[in-house]
Amino acid sequence: MDSNSTPKGKLYLIPTTLGENEPLEVLPISIKRVIEAIDYYIVENEKSARRFIKKISPRKSQPKLHIEVLNKYTEAEALPTFLQPCLEGFNVGVISEAGCPGIADPGADVVRIAHQRNIQVVPLVGPSSIVLALMASGLNGQNFAFNGYLPIEAAQRNKAIKSLEKKSVESLQSQIFIETPYRNDKLFAELLKNLSNNTQLCVACDITLATEYIRTQSVMNWKKSTIDLNKRPAIFIIQG
Repeated sequence: MDSNSTPKGKLYLIPTTLGENEPLEVLPISIKRVIEAIDYYIVENEKSARRFIKKISPRKSQPKLHIEVLNKYTEAEALPTFLQPCLEGFNVGVISEAGCPGIADPGADVVRIAHQRNIQVVPLVGPSSIVLALMASGLNGQNFAFNGYLPIEAAQRNKAIKSLEKKSVESLQSQIFIETPYRNDKLFAELLKNLSNNTQLCVACDITLATEYIRTQSVMNWKKSTIDLNKRPAIFIIQG
Protein backbone atom coordinates (compact mmCIF):
# COMPACT_ATOMS: atom_id res chain seq x y z
CA MET A 1 0.00 0.00 0.00
CA ASP A 2 1.60 3.32 -1.02
CA SER A 3 1.69 6.49 1.10
CA ASN A 4 -1.19 8.04 -0.89
CA SER A 5 -3.60 5.26 0.09
CA THR A 6 -2.40 4.82 3.67
CA PRO A 7 -4.71 6.55 6.19
CA LYS A 8 -2.85 9.45 7.75
CA GLY A 9 -1.93 9.43 11.39
CA LYS A 10 -3.04 12.24 13.69
CA LEU A 11 -0.98 14.90 15.47
CA TYR A 12 -1.79 14.91 19.19
CA LEU A 13 -0.94 17.96 21.30
CA ILE A 14 -0.18 16.48 24.71
CA PRO A 15 -0.12 18.77 27.79
CA THR A 16 2.30 18.01 30.60
CA THR A 17 2.38 18.96 34.26
CA LEU A 18 3.51 22.44 35.35
CA GLY A 19 5.90 21.01 37.93
CA GLU A 20 6.95 17.85 39.70
CA ASN A 21 3.48 16.73 40.78
CA GLU A 22 2.13 13.32 39.83
CA PRO A 23 0.83 13.54 36.23
CA LEU A 24 -2.51 11.87 36.83
CA GLU A 25 -3.28 14.32 39.65
CA VAL A 26 -3.70 17.11 37.10
CA LEU A 27 -4.06 15.29 33.75
CA PRO A 28 -7.05 13.27 32.49
CA ILE A 29 -6.73 9.53 31.94
CA SER A 30 -7.16 10.11 28.18
CA ILE A 31 -3.56 11.37 28.05
CA LYS A 32 -2.32 8.08 29.48
CA ARG A 33 -4.23 6.17 26.81
CA VAL A 34 -2.82 8.34 24.01
CA ILE A 35 0.77 8.07 25.25
CA GLU A 36 0.50 4.30 25.55
CA ALA A 37 -0.55 4.16 21.89
CA ILE A 38 2.07 6.52 20.41
CA ASP A 39 5.75 5.82 19.70
CA TYR A 40 6.54 8.95 17.64
CA TYR A 41 7.06 12.25 19.46
CA ILE A 42 8.07 15.84 18.79
CA VAL A 43 9.34 17.30 22.06
CA GLU A 44 10.91 20.46 23.46
CA ASN A 45 13.34 18.57 25.68
CA GLU A 46 14.06 14.87 25.15
CA LYS A 47 15.19 14.10 28.70
CA SER A 48 12.16 15.63 30.43
CA ALA A 49 9.78 14.20 27.79
CA ARG A 50 11.10 10.68 28.34
CA ARG A 51 10.77 11.15 32.09
CA PHE A 52 7.17 12.34 31.66
CA ILE A 53 6.29 9.41 29.37
CA LYS A 54 7.83 6.97 31.85
CA LYS A 55 5.80 8.45 34.72
CA ILE A 56 2.59 8.17 32.70
CA SER A 57 3.33 4.69 31.28
CA PRO A 58 6.11 2.93 33.25
CA ARG A 59 5.95 -0.24 31.14
CA LYS A 60 6.25 1.53 27.79
CA SER A 61 9.46 0.61 25.95
CA GLN A 62 11.75 3.65 25.90
CA PRO A 63 14.11 2.25 23.22
CA LYS A 64 11.17 1.99 20.79
CA LEU A 65 10.37 5.69 21.04
CA HIS A 66 11.17 7.87 18.01
CA ILE A 67 11.85 11.38 19.28
CA GLU A 68 12.48 14.62 17.38
CA VAL A 69 13.46 17.78 19.28
CA LEU A 70 11.64 21.04 18.57
CA ASN A 71 13.10 24.12 20.26
CA LYS A 72 14.50 27.53 19.32
CA TYR A 73 17.54 25.87 17.72
CA THR A 74 15.53 23.60 15.39
CA GLU A 75 15.96 24.44 11.70
CA ALA A 76 12.66 25.32 10.02
CA GLU A 77 13.58 23.04 7.11
CA ALA A 78 13.52 20.03 9.46
CA LEU A 79 9.93 20.50 10.64
CA PRO A 80 8.15 18.82 7.71
CA THR A 81 10.21 15.66 8.24
CA PHE A 82 8.93 15.45 11.83
CA LEU A 83 5.46 14.77 10.41
CA GLN A 84 6.54 12.03 8.01
CA PRO A 85 5.26 9.29 10.38
CA CYS A 86 1.75 10.80 10.09
CA LEU A 87 1.93 10.44 6.30
CA GLU A 88 2.90 6.80 6.83
CA GLY A 89 -0.11 6.16 9.06
CA PHE A 90 1.41 6.62 12.52
CA ASN A 91 0.11 9.00 15.20
CA VAL A 92 2.58 11.60 16.50
CA GLY A 93 2.54 13.38 19.87
CA VAL A 94 3.84 16.88 20.63
CA ILE A 95 5.11 17.46 24.18
CA SER A 96 6.50 20.76 25.49
CA GLU A 97 8.56 21.32 28.63
CA ALA A 98 5.52 22.25 30.75
CA GLY A 99 1.86 22.90 30.15
CA CYS A 100 0.26 23.02 26.70
CA PRO A 101 2.20 22.82 23.42
CA GLY A 102 1.89 25.90 21.25
CA ILE A 103 0.85 28.17 24.14
CA ALA A 104 3.95 30.15 25.18
CA ASP A 105 5.86 27.01 24.15
CA PRO A 106 7.03 25.48 20.86
CA GLY A 107 4.53 23.62 18.71
CA ALA A 108 2.65 26.15 16.60
CA ASP A 109 4.98 25.87 13.59
CA VAL A 110 4.66 22.11 13.27
CA VAL A 111 0.89 22.34 13.84
CA ARG A 112 0.62 24.83 10.97
CA ILE A 113 2.45 22.41 8.67
CA ALA A 114 0.10 19.61 9.79
CA HIS A 115 -2.89 21.71 8.69
CA GLN A 116 -1.23 22.40 5.35
CA ARG A 117 -0.81 18.65 4.84
CA ASN A 118 -4.37 17.82 5.92
CA ILE A 119 -3.16 15.98 9.02
CA GLN A 120 -5.78 16.01 11.76
CA VAL A 121 -4.63 17.95 14.84
CA VAL A 122 -6.02 16.76 18.18
CA PRO A 123 -5.55 19.06 21.24
CA LEU A 124 -5.81 17.23 24.56
CA VAL A 125 -7.04 18.69 27.84
CA GLY A 126 -4.42 19.72 30.37
CA PRO A 127 -3.16 22.58 32.55
CA SER A 128 -2.34 25.97 31.01
CA SER A 129 -0.79 28.29 33.59
CA ILE A 130 -2.04 31.29 31.59
CA VAL A 131 -5.68 30.19 31.67
CA LEU A 132 -5.55 28.96 35.27
CA ALA A 133 -4.04 32.26 36.44
CA LEU A 134 -6.74 34.26 34.64
CA MET A 135 -9.47 32.03 36.08
CA ALA A 136 -8.20 32.67 39.61
CA SER A 137 -7.38 36.36 39.19
CA GLY A 138 -10.85 37.87 39.42
CA LEU A 139 -9.88 40.11 36.49
CA ASN A 140 -11.62 40.37 33.12
CA GLY A 141 -11.87 36.91 31.57
CA GLN A 142 -14.18 38.15 28.79
CA ASN A 143 -11.56 40.38 27.18
CA PHE A 144 -7.88 39.65 27.67
CA ALA A 145 -4.55 39.49 25.81
CA PHE A 146 -1.46 37.36 26.34
CA ASN A 147 1.68 39.38 25.60
CA GLY A 148 4.42 36.82 26.22
CA TYR A 149 7.70 38.25 27.52
CA LEU A 150 8.25 41.97 28.00
CA PRO A 151 11.49 43.56 26.69
CA ILE A 152 14.62 42.94 28.77
CA GLU A 153 16.12 46.42 28.35
CA ALA A 154 14.91 48.65 31.20
CA ALA A 155 13.68 51.66 29.22
CA GLN A 156 11.82 49.53 26.70
CA ARG A 157 10.34 47.39 29.45
CA ASN A 158 9.08 50.41 31.40
CA LYS A 159 7.53 51.77 28.21
CA ALA A 160 5.85 48.39 27.57
CA ILE A 161 4.44 48.26 31.10
CA LYS A 162 2.88 51.72 30.76
CA SER A 163 1.58 50.89 27.29
CA LEU A 164 -0.12 47.71 28.53
CA GLU A 165 -1.66 49.59 31.45
CA LYS A 166 -3.03 52.23 29.06
CA LYS A 167 -4.42 49.57 26.74
CA SER A 168 -6.04 47.81 29.69
CA VAL A 169 -7.81 51.00 30.75
CA GLU A 170 -8.90 51.98 27.25
CA SER A 171 -10.10 48.51 26.21
CA LEU A 172 -11.18 47.18 29.61
CA GLN A 173 -8.85 44.31 28.77
CA SER A 174 -6.79 42.15 31.14
CA GLN A 175 -3.13 42.12 30.07
CA ILE A 176 -1.22 38.89 30.75
CA PHE A 177 2.55 38.44 30.52
CA ILE A 178 5.38 36.25 31.80
CA GLU A 179 9.06 36.45 32.65
CA THR A 180 12.01 34.11 32.93
CA PRO A 181 11.74 32.91 36.55
CA TYR A 182 15.09 34.29 37.74
CA ARG A 183 14.05 37.78 36.55
CA ASN A 184 10.65 37.73 38.29
CA ASP A 185 11.64 39.85 41.28
CA LYS A 186 13.13 42.55 39.04
CA LEU A 187 10.01 42.66 36.88
CA PHE A 188 7.77 42.79 39.94
CA ALA A 189 9.72 45.78 41.29
CA GLU A 190 9.41 47.56 37.94
CA LEU A 191 5.66 46.89 37.85
CA LEU A 192 5.25 48.56 41.24
CA LYS A 193 7.39 51.47 40.07
CA ASN A 194 5.59 52.10 36.77
CA LEU A 195 1.95 51.16 37.34
CA SER A 196 -0.67 53.45 38.85
CA ASN A 197 -1.52 52.78 42.48
CA ASN A 198 -5.12 51.80 41.65
CA THR A 199 -4.23 49.31 38.92
CA GLN A 200 -5.08 45.73 39.85
CA LEU A 201 -2.17 43.31 39.66
CA CYS A 202 -2.44 39.53 39.88
CA VAL A 203 0.66 37.48 40.64
CA ALA A 204 0.23 33.72 40.16
CA CYS A 205 3.15 31.36 40.65
CA ASP A 206 3.77 27.63 41.10
CA ILE A 207 0.29 26.93 39.75
CA THR A 208 -1.01 23.40 40.59
CA LEU A 209 1.97 22.78 42.91
CA ALA A 210 1.96 22.50 46.69
CA THR A 211 3.58 25.97 46.86
CA GLU A 212 0.92 27.58 44.63
CA TYR A 213 0.44 31.30 45.27
CA ILE A 214 -2.21 33.42 43.53
CA ARG A 215 -3.13 36.91 44.72
CA THR A 216 -4.79 39.96 43.16
CA GLN A 217 -4.70 43.38 44.75
CA SER A 218 -4.02 47.01 43.90
CA VAL A 219 -0.49 48.16 43.20
CA MET A 220 -0.78 50.36 46.29
CA ASN A 221 -1.39 47.29 48.45
CA TRP A 222 1.35 45.30 46.71
CA LYS A 223 3.78 48.02 47.79
CA LYS A 224 3.01 47.07 51.38
CA SER A 225 3.60 43.36 50.71
CA THR A 226 6.69 41.17 50.61
CA ILE A 227 6.93 38.26 48.19
CA ASP A 228 9.80 36.14 46.86
CA LEU A 229 9.23 35.14 43.22
CA ASN A 230 12.79 34.19 42.38
CA LYS A 231 12.99 31.09 40.16
CA ARG A 232 9.26 30.39 40.59
CA PRO A 233 7.30 30.07 37.31
CA ALA A 234 4.91 33.01 37.40
CA ILE A 235 2.12 34.71 35.47
CA PHE A 236 1.45 38.45 35.82
CA ILE A 237 -1.91 40.05 34.96
CA ILE A 238 -2.83 43.73 35.14
CA GLN A 239 -6.13 45.51 34.76
CA GLY A 240 -6.42 49.27 35.03
